[in-house]
Amino acid sequence: MTAAASQVLDRVLVLEMVRVTEAAAIAASTLVGRGDEKAADAAAVEAMREALNSLYMDGTVVIGEGERDEAPMLFIGEKVGSAIGKGPKIDIALDPLEGTTICATAGPNSLAVLAIAEEGGLLNAPDVYMDKIAVGPGYPEGIIDLDKTPTENINAVAAAKGVPARDLIVCVLDRPRHEALIAELRKVGCGIMLIGDGDVAGVIATSDPETTVDVYMGSGGAPEGVLACAALRCVGGQFKGRLLFRNDDERGRAAKWGITDLDKQYDLSELAKGDCIFAATGVTDGSLLAGVKRKKGKMTTESVVMRASSGTVRWVKGEHRTD
Repeated sequence: MTAAASQVLDRVLVLEMVRVTEAAAIAASTLVGRGDEKAADAAAVEAMREALNSLYMDGTVVIGEGERDEAPMLFIGEKVGSAIGKGPKIDIALDPLEGTTICATAGPNSLAVLAIAEEGGLLNAPDVYMDKIAVGPGYPEGIIDLDKTPTENINAVAAAKGVPARDLIVCVLDRPRHEALIAELRKVGCGIMLIGDGDVAGVIATSDPETTVDVYMGSGGAPEGVLACAALRCVGGQFKGRLLFRNDDERGRAAKWGITDLDKQYDLSELAKGDCIFAATGVTDGSLLAGVKRKKGKMTTESVVMRASSGTVRWVKGEHRTD
């Protein structure tokens, strides 16, 4: 069901979100391949913060660079915008540089990412891991379930698609923690696309037939899960997520942000509610977007911006003079 249009979000123009992600991507692109993850991330954060503060809104970062004592800028709870206390109240989830290692090593699929919703529309997810599974649009509701085994989920998706399991492609982060998952998927016979980083792009890939990715599986950052859900709300698809806690400190952080049911399996609409806008700009070339290109006297960017209420997806190519 399409989300109802938000008059609050109408006051923050869709294309303004693109300008924010463009600013972060351009800043990070100056450090592509330089081997310095922290410098690239810091450049993107500073540029995104400056762009957000130019917008007429009363924005609150609900997913950001970390908690206040860990992040000097764009921390969880930080207020941004030029109309704090009087403008439209907006929740913001952001990752100024999705794939810091990718950017530092000039790999594919590094992005600047942003999602906004009305106040209370985005889950205030702590910076912990989340077990995730996602598929694109066109499947019966409830086709995926984290309480099922990977084999059961793959067989269910294959049956719904009308193909054998071996015809499916599953995207998985290439991490030691996924060894058992990868082994089970290989036993089922499906193809596996291993990615080194960037699971926001990995989840979104399930919604684009051009990527050939059918399913996303595995654990990754909970904040990235919320960002990916904002995108899937706009283009269609299903997502299930469950927070994973390694210690009492992480459980305490979840409680601090109002999460009481630590074993809950979240649905797409619980992670990103109502109307929302998602925007991303490529830093490096990838399956979703081209990266920033520098030519004599100009730079080019490629972005995508989506809105849940209209189901609209806009691809935006920008040309920026540098003289």
